Formats: sequence, C-alpha cells, structure tokens
Amino acid sequence: MKELRAEDFRENPFTLIGQGWMLITAGTREKFNTMTASWGGLGHLWDKYVAFIFVRPSRYTFEFLEKAEAFTLSFFDEKWRDKLLLCGTESGRNVDKVKKTGLSPVATKNGTVYFEQARLVIECRKIAFTDLDPKHFLDPAIHDFYEGPDYHRIYIGEIARILSR
Repeated sequence: MKELRAEDFRENPFTLIGQGWMLITAGTREKFNTMTASWGGLGHLWDKYVAFIFVRPSRYTFEFLEKAEAFTLSFFDEKWRDKLLLCGTESGRNVDKVKKTGLSPVATKNGTVYFEQARLVIECRKIAFTDLDPKHFLDPAIHDFYEGPDYHRIYIGEIARILSR
C-alpha cells in the first residue's frame, strides 16, 4: 500500500462511509476487535485533519476504543460486502471474526490493526470524544434510531496515515 497525504485524498466521504461501509478496528495485534460502521465523517477540526466515528457503549469494539490511543478505518471493494455484514451483525464477544471472514489482520508502523484485504486504510490517533445526549436532538426523528439509552459516543481522531492501493 502507498501512503497518501490527507491533501491528496480524493474519495467521496459520503459514499465511502455511508454506502461503502468501513471496519472500525481498535486494540493490539494480539487482542483487538473490529465492527462495521456506516456512520462517521472526515474533515478539518482544530487545525487537524480528522475522522469521526460513532460507537455505542454496548458494542464490544467500544471496550477496545476506550483503552486504545488509536484506531483504524478500513475500506474494502464491494466483493467483501458479505464479510463486512458479518462484522456488523456478529459480536466479537461470541465469534472469531477473523476466522469466520478470512480477513488478515496486519499492523501499521504504530501497531494499530487493519486488514490486508482493505483497499484504503485511515489510521487515527484519538484526540477527543463526546457522548450524544438525547436532550440535544433537535429533530424528533433521531429518536427513532434508538431503543433504550444506548446512545453513541463520538470519537474524533487525528488522521495519522492514509494507506491506499
């Protein structure tokens, strides 16, 4: 994979994340978890290029994100869609996702885990987080996304590296 500067990144974040999905991965090469996500974004904040992701506290990946200093976002070609679906419907608490999907974990120079089959990887250093508060939902339709109090935590990561095929 070749490294890209953030300024040279040309993917459409709306289709990349919202339609293409991504795997959010946190932890060490020895112990990590990954989950599929279609909520998030890329941008510029606090004079940094950033990615932001949304993870519910009930998700197993949340435990890894809480302990980790960094995380990766891995994007795949369409032929991997069924593997991403599995990673979004099965919990790493109960299933070995690597074994079940055939994905091959590798680590960045910093030790953050991503997958060899990914066509694009964004490695992020966690710099902030905040919890969604339903009292701040201005559009009542947002409540339809929640059953009970499992509101997302938003993690903001400074983009440390972008790797592309």
